Amino acid sequence: MDKLLSRLALCIEMGKQNKSTPYPKELAGQDGAEELVAEALEKGVSPRDILYRGCVVGMNAIGEKFKRKEVYVPQMLIAAKAMTGVMNRLKPFFISGEIKEKGIFLIGTVSGDLHDIGKNLVGMIVEGAGFKVVDLGVDVKPETFVRVIGENEGCAVGLSALLTTTMVNMEATVEEIKTRYPQTKVLIGGAPVTGDFAEKIGADLYSPDPQGAVEYLNSITEQAAL
Repeated sequence: MDKLLSRLALCIEMGKQNKSTPYPKELAGQDGAEELVAEALEKGVSPRDILYRGCVVGMNAIGEKFKRKEVYVPQMLIAAKAMTGVMNRLKPFFISGEIKEKGIFLIGTVSGDLHDIGKNLVGMIVEGAGFKVVDLGVDVKPETFVRVIGENEGCAVGLSALLTTTMVNMEATVEEIKTRYPQTKVLIGGAPVTGDFAEKIGADLYSPDPQGAVEYLNSITEQAAL
């Protein structure tokens, strides 16, 4: 079983979604993540082990490489695409309760900003780490964040901004969220955003990469379980 899950982790890390995926060259013609998940289920491997001992291991590996600048956005996107294919196959087990999500993560690009590549990437990586992701899209007004937080008790929130002109809207959104739900953890990211800005506006974390967001979400989930 361990060998099968290790192969699955490698396929996720390398973005080998299925047998027809042409990359990486060294795995051409071999089973990809989707076939390996099907094989694992047939052999009686639990869906939880498939997710956490296979898929999440692979996503963590590519996330760490991205953090160290050993890979870049395209490699992250193909890994996330492979992960999305697997998540679709595992969806029935989430619905049945056999796999439980670690928590809920709301994410959106703040009001006035229509950029979504970074937001989408973070959302896919966080989902691949075992969280339920609620994507609110782009140009999201503060009141929308607040309304959906009310519908998802205990969730964490990720805000994205790519323009310096919309950073003021990020600040307004954090203020609105913290006024209504002071215990809600708010993560921010985006090209013009910094740790100093996060501290200034009262956000809980600035992360320059998706892996940082995953590590923070894992840490608050573990603390909540104590």
